[in-house]
Amino acid sequence: MNETHIERISTALSFTPQQVKATALLLEEGATVPFIARYRKEATNSLDEVAITAIRDRLAQLAELDSRREAIFRSLEERGLLTEELKEKLDAAQTMTVLEDLYLPFRPKRRTRATIAREKGLEPLAQRIFAQDVTDPVNQDPLNEAQAFINPEKDVNSAEEALAGARDIIAEWISEDAGARAAMREFFLGRAVFKSKIIADKEKEGIKYQDYYDWEEPVNAAPSHRILAMRRGEKEGFLTLRVSPPEEEALALLGPFFIKGNSQASLQVKQALDDSFSRLLYPSMETEIRMVTKKRADEEAIRVFAENLRQLLLAPPLGRKNVLAVDPGIRTGCKVVCLDRQGKLLHTDTIFLHQSEHAKVKAAETLITLCRQFQVEAIAVGNGTAGRETEAFVKGLEPLKKIPVIIVNESGASVYSASEVAREEFPDHDVTVRGSVSIGRRLMDPLAELVKIEPKSIGVGQYQHDVDQSALKRSLDDVVMSCVNAVGVEVNTASKQLLTYVSGLGPQLAKAIVKYRDENGPFDAREKLKKVPRLGPKAFEQAAGFLRIHDAINPLDSSAVHPESYPIVEAIAQDLGCSLNDLMKNEGLRKHIDINTYLTEKVGLPTLTDILNELAKPGRDPRAIFEAFAFTEGVEKIEDVKPGMKLPGIVTNITAFGAFVDIGVHQDGLIHISELANRFVKNPNEVVKVNQKVMATVLGVDLERKRISLSLRGAS
Repeated sequence: MNETHIERISTALSFTPQQVKATALLLEEGATVPFIARYRKEATNSLDEVAITAIRDRLAQLAELDSRREAIFRSLEERGLLTEELKEKLDAAQTMTVLEDLYLPFRPKRRTRATIAREKGLEPLAQRIFAQDVTDPVNQDPLNEAQAFINPEKDVNSAEEALAGARDIIAEWISEDAGARAAMREFFLGRAVFKSKIIADKEKEGIKYQDYYDWEEPVNAAPSHRILAMRRGEKEGFLTLRVSPPEEEALALLGPFFIKGNSQASLQVKQALDDSFSRLLYPSMETEIRMVTKKRADEEAIRVFAENLRQLLLAPPLGRKNVLAVDPGIRTGCKVVCLDRQGKLLHTDTIFLHQSEHAKVKAAETLITLCRQFQVEAIAVGNGTAGRETEAFVKGLEPLKKIPVIIVNESGASVYSASEVAREEFPDHDVTVRGSVSIGRRLMDPLAELVKIEPKSIGVGQYQHDVDQSALKRSLDDVVMSCVNAVGVEVNTASKQLLTYVSGLGPQLAKAIVKYRDENGPFDAREKLKKVPRLGPKAFEQAAGFLRIHDAINPLDSSAVHPESYPIVEAIAQDLGCSLNDLMKNEGLRKHIDINTYLTEKVGLPTLTDILNELAKPGRDPRAIFEAFAFTEGVEKIEDVKPGMKLPGIVTNITAFGAFVDIGVHQDGLIHISELANRFVKNPNEVVKVNQKVMATVLGVDLERKRISLSLRGAS
């Protein structure tokens, strides 16, 4: 445990050192973020998942910094360059940038102009000029002093050549000076601008980047989505992108670092400084600023994506119902599947709605028969091509009028249907059947089905393929794990993919649980999980509270009460002279509990409060209640949409610049951030959430570019 790290994180994140230390120890012992947040509140003084994740990530950053520092120490020691003064500076460096700036002059480098000048023996001349010492003759007449360094054997044929070589060495010193680099970095971040231009003759090809054909914007004000858009345009070969500072101001800022007067030596230093800026510092800073702003843009895009994903995963589930799901299609027909209340595939069929009247009659007969045969309680229709037409057809069947027909966002269903997961689950069915099953299950339980799809394929992100992929995966995995554990998992019906995200499990233990369940039948107690091969005490401790067993022998096994707390609940029941079942069902009994009676050194008020809340609503699903939704009838394609219309829609994606809304015409409309409310909106998430139902006004329709502009201004 690094106490310095604890203090630094405590100061940076405004937590007490005790909170940070306790969290660090738990993480070190292998505890997950959801477990610490839910079951170790006494240790952390009730830090939530956001705070614990911030501590975890900061610990990782500091460990990486220390690792790099050690590597630099080794490199310098091996080459005999590690002085006590340099060691102190490196030890004091608190960021990777400062560390690398200090190391830069000593980093092994390729052969440069300065290296060549040193090989010619010109470093002593450079040192004298750079010192600008009034007592040194070189200060007033560098050209004359440079005569002594003429050496044809080393290809120094004149005093001018000697001075040029000395300036090359000085230019490198200037570019590697830690103080100058820090000042330039701050200057570039504060005063530089992004400049993007269209590459000649690429106007038509790169039309989607039209906004950036001749664009200029301050670096410190450029939002995430525009930075990523310009970089993508550059990567695809349509745009040039530069980071440009006011050069005269930059040189004026650099001068006082190195120029000590108006002597002839100072003029040589000024020449070297100008060369250093244009040839070395400017390109280096431009690269750095591009990296810094890219990292900043990535972080914002990932934050938006993670928030959208959380909202999507926690969308209200329909619950356990017999579902008929339809994946609409025109040429190849609509693939129909029937699922039981556990999501098990019972039947598949294909109907044709777009070929002939005879085909439509047959399709109607098939749907009515299947709904009766499998006692269908809800019909799910994918929102892809012909989705609205299919929805209208099904709703028009009189015998099915009492069955709700729900349009389901099928984004990512095709990714699932072609995946190894789907092939393993349905080896005897093709991708169309698998896609239909995914649509039906997504209605029943979005979370359980969406965990089978790589998060970035779900379609709620912004430039997700342009951001740091490892950082994106880390963040999205955190979100999925958080959501899965917040809801809890029924161990006897959960898929291997869902179990993978349960605290303490992972792919191998999830697979082992499913295998054990298949071979030995359903679990009737959490304790039985200990019989699963390789599921040891630590994994059980981490996972048990998040796994549910409905109809278990012990009623607490269906709740979020952790097995380690069962003795407390049993003591409460014994003190009240009742059974566990009575305690959980009878609110009157629970009112007689004096919570303070059960306080111990290890169990405090946070845990006891959680236990009482859980006893009141055991295994409660934190997600909202499902509400059916319907688009406006008759508005099924973009040509049907007219300015001024008020249309119901569902928010499908939120970005930094606004929100996209599905209004049922196969083309999402955009509500720009300025149209989200009657007030200034800084963050769209303040106003809307993914999956939220809204009533939007149509502002405009661009049929050529397939763009719909919407507004929520004036909406209640």
